[in-house]
Amino acid sequence: MRQKVNDWIRSSGEFDGVVDLDRVLRDPAHPTQLLPAYDSGDHLHPNNLGSAAEGNAFPLEMFATGSLRANP
Repeated sequence: MRQKVNDWIRSSGEFDGVVDLDRVLRDPAHPTQLLPAYDSGDHLHPNNLGSAAEGNAFPLEMFATGSLRANP
């Protein structure tokens, strides 16, 4: 079900943009698993390095436009 939902999110066109954290964290050799370097040990949640990778995946430009724009 998770893969079906992710496929819909990626391809539906319903969103202005998508930050695909699944692609950021998954192990390319084992796409249903977290990359070992990002695994907290429970095989479900990212560790600190994985959380940093998630944060770095967000393009900062997305916060400079639209309703998220800070007022000067």
